[in-house]
Amino acid sequence: MNAGKRGALIIFEGCDRSGKSTQSQLLVALLNSKGIPALPMNFPERSSIIGQVINSYLTNSKDLPDEVIHLMFSTNRWEHMNYIKQNLHEGRTVVVDRYSFSGVAYSAAKGLDFDWCYAPERGLIKPDAVFYLRAPPADLTNRTQYGEERYEKVEFQGRVAKVFDRICSEQGSYWHQFDATKPVEDLHAQIASITEELLPKVGTQPLEMLS
Repeated sequence: MNAGKRGALIIFEGCDRSGKSTQSQLLVALLNSKGIPALPMNFPERSSIIGQVINSYLTNSKDLPDEVIHLMFSTNRWEHMNYIKQNLHEGRTVVVDRYSFSGVAYSAAKGLDFDWCYAPERGLIKPDAVFYLRAPPADLTNRTQYGEERYEKVEFQGRVAKVFDRICSEQGSYWHQFDATKPVEDLHAQIASITEELLPKVGTQPLEMLS
């Protein structure tokens, strides 16, 4: 580990079953195999008390107003910010499956105001890179376990995808878009290449916050 060099915050975003979990796991394994300390995370982080409530909601065993669940998702990210910050400062790259942008995309897709949805995310650590796995939602329905959770409906996922596209166009400087229908190995190679270039660049840069 290079003294004084921070790790990168790398986020995977996209619709349900677009391959985020697979690609984030492959990236963490690759970095660790090269001696680059990397830590996997995913949101919602379901082990905390708030995370357990979110899990009950997502698995359809609990109902909550849209505004309430949105703020709980955001709170779930905030409660882990110090943990993420500490790991980044200690030189670990943190690879996260879903982040603020999923929170905004899913709530805005339900009809909540985009700016209201984004407001509680301001001040969270800004990612160094977002890897956006993009595919027509109808192409993802045949993937394993599709439809088991609340939001896995094609029509709704189509609305989610439109919000992701909007965020991608507005935040384009650090977003990288990929065709999620490509073979897993091809996507991994592209993602690994971008990450390899990214890590030395961000090592000496201060952390920024979402604004």
